[in-house]
Amino acid sequence: MAEGAIELEILTPDGVALHETVQSITAPSVDGEFGVLPGHRPLLAALKTGIVTYTKEGQEVKVAVGPGFVEILDDRAVLLTDNLARKEDVDPVRARLDLKDADEALDRLEAEPGSAAYLENMRKELWAAARLTLYGDPPPPTVHTYSEVLSGPQESFEEEAVEAGEHE
Repeated sequence: MAEGAIELEILTPDGVALHETVQSITAPSVDGEFGVLPGHRPLLAALKTGIVTYTKEGQEVKVAVGPGFVEILDDRAVLLTDNLARKEDVDPVRARLDLKDADEALDRLEAEPGSAAYLENMRKELWAAARLTLYGDPPPPTVHTYSEVLSGPQESFEEEAVEAGEHE
């Protein structure tokens, strides 16, 4: 590996989906987007569905990834995810249909936010949105987020506690 470079590997259930020597990486974590340069401190983070950007030979390259994990150690970044898409592999019509189907399924779903069925449909919706964003045709900002699901019940618990006089 070249001095001042990072070895980037993205692994899916099918094996090594991407292996490059790069100068920098930006990735979406559940706590926000983060960047990696050579010499980065060790890091283990949960990835959320979104766009990974890396610089190789002065050119910026983007790929879409699904949720997973990333480990940064000794100028090596390993991303474990179920999904990876390159721009040239994205069919925008298929992605728009997938987004529509997932959104309609969420609207019809009678399950509670946070249930397995709800989260699976959200996963499909977010993956379609990430592919469209990568393609350059981002969806409207009506796509659901996991933070909505996670913060939703917490807010209702707090409201119930205030109403019951248990929380000041």
